Amino acid sequence: MKRVRIAIPLRTAVAIIAAALLATSAMAQPHGNARLTGKVVDEQGQPVADVVVRAQMDGQPDVLTAKSDKKGEWRINGASNGQWKVELAKPGVGNAAEVVEVKEDKAPPLNVTLKKGAAAAAADPMAEVNGQLQKAAEIAQAGNIPGARKIYEDLIAKYPQIYQLEGFIARTYAAENNVPQALEHLKVNLDKETNPTELVQLKLLQADLLMQSGDKAGAAAILSGIDVKEAKDPFTFINYSINLINDKKGPEAVDLLTKLIAQFPTTNELYYYRGRAYVASDKLNEARDDFEKFVALAPNSKEAADAKKILEQIKK
Repeated sequence: MKRVRIAIPLRTAVAIIAAALLATSAMAQPHGNARLTGKVVDEQGQPVADVVVRAQMDGQPDVLTAKSDKKGEWRINGASNGQWKVELAKPGVGNAAEVVEVKEDKAPPLNVTLKKGAAAAAADPMAEVNGQLQKAAEIAQAGNIPGARKIYEDLIAKYPQIYQLEGFIARTYAAENNVPQALEHLKVNLDKETNPTELVQLKLLQADLLMQSGDKAGAAAILSGIDVKEAKDPFTFINYSINLINDKKGPEAVDLLTKLIAQFPTTNELYYYRGRAYVASDKLNEARDDFEKFVALAPNSKEAADAKKILEQIKK
């Protein structure tokens, strides 16, 4: 087979990032293993039902909520280790606020007395925020990325503690292929992020943006510390495998793409790229198998025509 090595272009981030904007129409709630519990009574010592309980972890925007039952008891699951501000309120009865610390996934119960005239519990900003995020998602779906970004910018001006909005802004710039601005806003979110799962996704976006900018080494340094099993989709790693193929590191690309196929078995294009990696590794039989499988699975895809041409060359 006479082969001409042709560089494979990176997958564009625009469609991927736009999809991510649509999927993120609400702020994630914190997830932990601890349970906050307590009992609330009035000034006469009687249990109070239907008291709204709001718990917010120190330094975090998310609010967990519950209501007391007829015994005045309440519980909130999913609390992480750290300090939580717990606010309780019922119109006409009173308000209260306490701080409880979760250590080793355990927290002491809170026995609280509602007192009239106490400072009212702070309003939950997340109702407004999530409503605006949904609106931004709809605007982004209609193709108005700047309009979605304006919503995020207005929200962060009002709620600067919600640093995750910087990540939303970063994604809008990424959707416009404005890599410098995307990286600038993404860094703000990265520097403050404490959720391990979200941190991985932000690092994947950072790596993809670095590859788009030509910083292969920077992207490789980030991806070397991330297991493909931690990724929600394979697309950043596909771009990394493309760089490996273009840099004549076919065997490394084969290893990576094999892991991706195991993790994302329904992503058909992985067979196309592994076929290209096998060609770069001079393993033509393996390449033929992957290209044939890819064409059978995705005959109308944009890569199918290229796969067929390579198959014709292999068979000569």
